[in-house]
Amino acid sequence: MKKLVLLGALALSVLSMQAFAADEKPLKIGIEAAYPPFASKAPDGSIVGFDYDIGNALCEEMKVKCTWVEQEFDGLIPALKVRKIDAILSSMSITDDRKKSVDFTNRYYLTPARLALKEGTVVSDSLDELKGKKIGVQRGSIHDRFAKEVLAPKGATVVPYSSQNEIYLDVEAGRLDGTVADATLLQEGFLDTPAGKGYAFVGPSFTDVKYFGDGVGIAVRKGDKANLDRINAAIDAIRANGKYKLIQDKYFNFDIYGADTKAAN
Repeated sequence: MKKLVLLGALALSVLSMQAFAADEKPLKIGIEAAYPPFASKAPDGSIVGFDYDIGNALCEEMKVKCTWVEQEFDGLIPALKVRKIDAILSSMSITDDRKKSVDFTNRYYLTPARLALKEGTVVSDSLDELKGKKIGVQRGSIHDRFAKEVLAPKGATVVPYSSQNEIYLDVEAGRLDGTVADATLLQEGFLDTPAGKGYAFVGPSFTDVKYFGDGVGIAVRKGDKANLDRINAAIDAIRANGKYKLIQDKYFNFDIYGADTKAAN
């Protein structure tokens, strides 16, 4: 009888340890580290940026270990679907098209898209002046679809690239006339750098919900309510306890969370 009791206690202990281990399972987060100031590589090879810091703050709030998985942007959703990662935290806008493939948390920031071309270039709201211009876009991004459906019919030649950094190199080299991307990304990652000298924002801000959604969120697999709920709760918590603002102020001199308006990156 004592042996049976002992075996039963051991079995319960093993089950308890397994449950604890399951609770402590790392959250694998997909990110493309080629999108400063949101995510990029430091000289030592480590990931730095707003997205990365927000993700670590969320994991700390949820009391779960983060494991970061680097992936090119257009491979993030496929990686999520095959369970290579559990979530995508990589400046991914919440759009109806993407909602068909993934579930999104509430937004964690909200900014418009802009065109960057040679300083002094005139582009009106009609965009007719883009005829003959070569515009670089990041493949698989919301700006890719927008450029092909809105800018290309105006006569622009849309050229897709694997990363935004590659676009900057070709703009600087004169192989592209400009690019369309998130305004904050362009300001921090291009216009404020030596490579962006002589370039500026031109034309209108782009905020059409059809293309730019309702802000930037964190994507999880369809039906993954457990991770969706706990990440949403963590977003609310770091907004309330001041951690979000501390991270924001490290990178920006404005409220990147944004007002509750229909604009997005």
